[in-house]
Amino acid sequence: MPELKIFTGPMYGGKTTRLLSALERYVYQNKKVALFKPSGDERYSTEMVVTHSGVEWEAYRVPDGESILNTIPADCDIVAVDEMFMIEGSAEALIYLYKTCGKTILISSLQLSYEGEAFKEMQAIMPFATSIEVCPAVCSKPYCNEDAYFTARISGGTDLIEVGGIESYEPRCHNHRFN
Repeated sequence: MPELKIFTGPMYGGKTTRLLSALERYVYQNKKVALFKPSGDERYSTEMVVTHSGVEWEAYRVPDGESILNTIPADCDIVAVDEMFMIEGSAEALIYLYKTCGKTILISSLQLSYEGEAFKEMQAIMPFATSIEVCPAVCSKPYCNEDAYFTARISGGTDLIEVGGIESYEPRCHNHRFN
């Protein structure tokens, strides 16, 4: 039976780590997997999805959902997408692969922008999820250590999506999300 699994939460919550761990399990089950990443995400590598701790997995770089459909290998059982919120039209493509083609879909993605608003692609796909794992980080404010469900941008800028890492974003708890 196909599944649509989502790993979501703020930056530094371990979403990509959980995604790659799930993919490894599917490989042990002799499933064919294809991993996609946004073409604009070059934080650690252009051709690999890389966790903050350095675990790597080869990925197809795509600018949009149509590219996922055009790139997916014919014998693929599992379709995984890292940072889905950054890929325009990805929700529509992945819903199609899940509902019509019977593919198992795995997603790791922020669900909220640094402004605390839901990303469009995540809003579209969440109702189809068979499981959603919210992966909290630890609040970055000194002496707080509460679970963080929000991401604060510390680098400035006003673009909704700005690729960055620890120099640009911090995980924050509810009380520190905007300060």
